[in-house]
Amino acid sequence: MLARQRMIDTIRGVYELYGFVPLATPAIEFLDVLTGSAGEEAQQSIFRVTNPEHEELGLRFDLTVPLARVIAQYKDLPRPFRRYQVSPVWRADKPDKGRFREFTQFDLDSVGTVSEIADTEIIAGMCDTLSALDVGGYLVRFSSRAVLNLLLAYASIPEGQGVDVFRVLDKLDKVGIEKIRLELMQGYKDESGDTIRGVGLTVDQVARIEQFLNIKHDHRREVVAQLRALFESVEHSREQIDVIERISNHLYALGYGDDRVSLDLSIARGLAYYTGPVFEAILKDAPQFGSVFGGGRYDGLVMRFLGEAIPAVGASMGVDRLLAALSSLDKIDKRRATARVLVINMDPSLADDYLQMTWELRRAGIPTELYIGMQKRAGKQLQYADQYDIPLAILYGSNEKEQGNVTIKDMTVGREKAKDVGDRRDWLAARPGQVTAARADLVETVKKMLAESE
Repeated sequence: MLARQRMIDTIRGVYELYGFVPLATPAIEFLDVLTGSAGEEAQQSIFRVTNPEHEELGLRFDLTVPLARVIAQYKDLPRPFRRYQVSPVWRADKPDKGRFREFTQFDLDSVGTVSEIADTEIIAGMCDTLSALDVGGYLVRFSSRAVLNLLLAYASIPEGQGVDVFRVLDKLDKVGIEKIRLELMQGYKDESGDTIRGVGLTVDQVARIEQFLNIKHDHRREVVAQLRALFESVEHSREQIDVIERISNHLYALGYGDDRVSLDLSIARGLAYYTGPVFEAILKDAPQFGSVFGGGRYDGLVMRFLGEAIPAVGASMGVDRLLAALSSLDKIDKRRATARVLVINMDPSLADDYLQMTWELRRAGIPTELYIGMQKRAGKQLQYADQYDIPLAILYGSNEKEQGNVTIKDMTVGREKAKDVGDRRDWLAARPGQVTAARADLVETVKKMLAESE
């Protein structure tokens, strides 16, 4: 929980640096708000509930649909409305590594602007967030649903089949091109024996899709050039390709090169409400966890509630999936306690002294805990500090009080030294990591020791 909370605080810091403001929405929405927005797969994953009045309700499956409802309901919100939200969502899914029925999403969205700078800003925000979280190597891949619509025209696929085609393409990284080819045509049986229904495309249509998917290059400018050549004869292709080229050029200008952001035409994103650029991020050292951050432009979603076209773009991070991935890479701070100092309560007659020391440290901004448990012996209380990995312990008895001193024990040094000392008596005599300081210098000495141990 502490690692998770630090992650959320870091993400919030990046989003607020960009000027996004917080929003909260209810966990439960009317079912008709949630249904019909995100495609068949999301529809089937909604947890449905009823209230005592027998109204049909559902648990939100993402934070974007509730945002669209809020935009439609509160017409006096400033435009663009740039918000972030961190909240749990629910999907009736099959749990797996980094995949949960209840999980936390952290979203950022710009509503009310058609400018591709908004899309650029979301992609840059994804990069800056992952960098701030120190995830190691990552890659943000982007494409466009509008470009995929050009693919439908190029492959002579009816627009009504587009949602199914995009849903299948979104699984390319998970299942590979062979299974994608089968699902686009007649379908197949998976390893568990379940039937994967086919979309019903012809061999020629699938061949054209593969031509499109084979456009790959390490440099975004080259992908744009190949895409223009392939879609040269497709009506309106120039305008849509211009959009992703401008986003790419903005990113180059800001220093987000091909090593961090790639133009990957296979990116489709599974939700049906996307209308323009789409993007997702993967961790290079943990690709098995799939996308940890994704989103896109959804210019038609608010229209469903308001009857007015309001452009919008955003992205969502799966906090729990990213935490699971970073944990597998041993990249999270596994600190167990919020306290950095434990004051040992070894003499009941010195209770006020212990309280004073505790509050002195707290008022100096040092997270401190006074031991108030059942253990009376100092050794047992030090074991408590060990259990929580609290780095420093304060020892203060009648002798220290008479001398005007305080003993500060560096628990980390003690634990390390104990590994190298075979005889307990030698270890006790050496008192590893133990410092004696004047009582008046308690705060400054603790600050110095904490700084040295970080």
